Amino acid sequence: MKKRLFKLLARINKLIFPSFTKKRLDLSKASKYQMAIIGWRYFVTTNALD
Repeated sequence: MKKRLFKLLARINKLIFPSFTKKRLDLSKASKYQMAIIGWRYFVTTNALD
């Protein structure tokens, strides 16, 4: 159940949030908003893969 929820969230993240790796974003220059998105996507991805 938990894994299924995170897989759904991962798909939604992919559609809604921008991909900062494709934009070549430097993490040291990222704003707090961008860092929050990166952190959220990381959290969802790691839980979807477990």
